[in-house]
Amino acid sequence: MASILRFRKLCYVEPVSKPSLGFESFESSKTGLKEDKGSVVDDSPCVDVSLTKEVQTDKKRRRSKEPREWRCIDSCCWMIGCLCTTWWLLLVLYHSMPMNMTLPGYQAVESPGAKLKKEGLTAFHPVILVPGIVTGGLELWEGKPCAEGLFRKRLWGGSFSELFKRPLCWLEHMSLDNETGLDPPDIRVRAVPGLVAADYFAPGYFVWAVIIENLARIGYEEKNMHMAAYDWRLSFQNTEVRDQSLSRLKSKIELLFVNNGYKKVVVVPHSMGVAYFLHFMKWVEAPPPMGGGGGLGWCAKHIKSVMNIGPTFLGVPKVASNLLSAETKDIAMARAMAPGIFDSHVLGIQTLQHVIRVSRSWDSMVSLLPKGGETIWGNLDWSPEEGFICDQAKKNYFQASKHNVSQQTNTSDGKQGFRIEEPVHYGRLISFGKETSQLPSSELQPFDYKGHEHINKKSSCQEVWTEYDEMSRESLEEIADKKAYTAKSVIDLIRFVAPKMMHRAEGHLSYGIAENLDDPKYSHYKYWSNPLETKLPEAPDLEIYCLYGVGIPTERSYVYKMSSSDNCKHVPFRIDSSADGSDNGCLKGGVHFVDGDESVPVISAGFMCAKGWRGKNRFNPSGSTTYLREYQHKPPANYFEGRGVGSGAHVDIMGNFALIEDVMRVAAGATGEELGGDKIHSDILSMAARINLPL
Repeated sequence: MASILRFRKLCYVEPVSKPSLGFESFESSKTGLKEDKGSVVDDSPCVDVSLTKEVQTDKKRRRSKEPREWRCIDSCCWMIGCLCTTWWLLLVLYHSMPMNMTLPGYQAVESPGAKLKKEGLTAFHPVILVPGIVTGGLELWEGKPCAEGLFRKRLWGGSFSELFKRPLCWLEHMSLDNETGLDPPDIRVRAVPGLVAADYFAPGYFVWAVIIENLARIGYEEKNMHMAAYDWRLSFQNTEVRDQSLSRLKSKIELLFVNNGYKKVVVVPHSMGVAYFLHFMKWVEAPPPMGGGGGLGWCAKHIKSVMNIGPTFLGVPKVASNLLSAETKDIAMARAMAPGIFDSHVLGIQTLQHVIRVSRSWDSMVSLLPKGGETIWGNLDWSPEEGFICDQAKKNYFQASKHNVSQQTNTSDGKQGFRIEEPVHYGRLISFGKETSQLPSSELQPFDYKGHEHINKKSSCQEVWTEYDEMSRESLEEIADKKAYTAKSVIDLIRFVAPKMMHRAEGHLSYGIAENLDDPKYSHYKYWSNPLETKLPEAPDLEIYCLYGVGIPTERSYVYKMSSSDNCKHVPFRIDSSADGSDNGCLKGGVHFVDGDESVPVISAGFMCAKGWRGKNRFNPSGSTTYLREYQHKPPANYFEGRGVGSGAHVDIMGNFALIEDVMRVAAGATGEELGGDKIHSDILSMAARINLPL
């Protein structure tokens, strides 16, 4: 019994105080136990465990009191946390403010809907809204096993949550078939129907929402307003082949026309939707099976006005760089600052290769390549933007002094105070090397893509599909060696580096200028979206508007270089972000800039209304009236303006109050003359005059 009591005493020994945790104290405690009543006790495991736990606890306490080393990731997390917290606090504060409350120094701008409602304007003409590329939502109707649970969930638009949850599955379902340009096997992704298809691109990022809201103020709703949603990835004719989108649009216009007292519709396309509706106007009057069978006069009967917002009539130069290397100025800048984010040798994510693989399966991308060749966009020595002044201070000075030119001057153009540098060769859409972009054209090496073999090696890269995998390093170097490409030859360049894509797409699209529009070949649908290879419908009362922003540097041409690595997982070409001009020049980060809306240069947005369709000519045989309405970009004055009520940017202009007011007045019955006719801020008229296009 005594032995049991002694064992119990050892196992339930009282905790040792902190000073007794040293080695000597531990030994003395064991000695004291041995001397208890003369009994001899071995080193007890119970004592060892108890003391060991207390030693470990003490070490943890000491470690917690020591200052932890501050790492880089801690700084990043702290900064992100502060930004997010600040953003949410401001958002809560903004939404908790009374609607009629005004802050000191901030004057709320009255919305166009409220303003025109006070004037007594009401809904009159039915309105058709036509979204552009990437702004319309897409949802899943059938998918692979990896997309389980996503039936009728948005893959494009909305929160993009599936992109982060299952990126490779998302990429597979967003791609189209590389041979047909239609659905891949066992995958069906379709356009979201209704006004919600493109009201917001993502939560809080409006596209059509502001226009819809203001139209609703004067009486518009779904019985007299319709969003013509379509799958923007497809070629325009394939939207009819697969989804009957053109037939459904024809039926909807006819229904709105009848249900609203036989009033003609006002059509409002945006961005690529402009080319889509141009294709529709030819399709609807063409005989079946290629066309809609509406007959000549259908457009004259049903359409009052076409109000093109941010039109891409003649293409967009940055699409060429996107198809070549999946880059624009923002991507090139980010790639230079943090190459590991996009380059596949870090983390193996192969971001740009995936972008190329997916975007090259979309015929819509190819439809935005520059149209009109060197006649419109310039050649190696000439461009319509020649003499463009990038620096605003210079531009203001020249405009103020153009009537006060002195003969005694040190400038090359006869104007005082500044010296204009050598003209930029904007016609060289892609130049490999800054020096190449400035060389005399006689020193440049021509490239004959038909004289070179494209497929000259077997691909060893199976992770990502790009046609660069099938090209040898020698072929790639031949492309880049002292080469510059114009709007005409860049099409040949893309044919060489992406022959499968171009072979598929060029069955649906064309980029030239028609010599004889009465040639029967131009009755084919591949020409219908190119305004230089098709005629406007016979509709003399039809009004066509070009509404776009100006005053924002817009990408026009690029300086490229070869990538340093010959690894097949790399995109072999990239924008040379180190190529810069002078401090006030037009070359920044490998990109030459001109005037535009940040995405579309002025020449593409405005030429057809300024000259191509102005008056009665071979492209406009019935003499439909055209109007140019430019909106000078005004950045938001403060946080409460959001993206700005006077923005001229390509998407943000959809919230421009002046543009919305113009659209609403025309929808309510006004004509272009009643709006005030043309409103021009840019040099579009002088640019158009330099273009020698037979009319």
